[in-house]
Amino acid sequence: MEVQAPKKSWFSRNWPWVVPLGGCLTIIIIFFVFLGSVIFGVSQAFTNSGPYQDAMAKVQSDEYVIEKLGEPIETNGIMNGSLKFENDEGSVDISIPIKGPDGEGRVYIVGTKNDGNWNYSELYVILEETNEQVDLLWGKGSDEN
Repeated sequence: MEVQAPKKSWFSRNWPWVVPLGGCLTIIIIFFVFLGSVIFGVSQAFTNSGPYQDAMAKVQSDEYVIEKLGEPIETNGIMNGSLKFENDEGSVDISIPIKGPDGEGRVYIVGTKNDGNWNYSELYVILEETNEQVDLLWGKGSDEN
């Protein structure tokens, strides 16, 4: 009478490839979670900043921009540029994509922070369809064709 050895479990038969693959997948998942949290954190830093808040308030109250883009005007994608500040000093040079029901554009902000106050040398919107520049500091528009 022949005694059969008990059948090995699935994990016992496959552990040489399951363990490395599971470890790699875990590392990949952790990397993407980390990357997502970094992107979210940077995005939050931009949207909570004074220049972003000031620019969006100006855009959403400018009658000409509202006429061209419609209401509501909101951000439309990822901002780019640089925002640096420490204590009461800093600088900003960013652009923010915006959209409304009737069109799209991009807000450009350039300025410095001194003694806790932001001062902007440039704050304007470029309307995508006409390439028109709308100055939000002085309320003047000009063509950039």
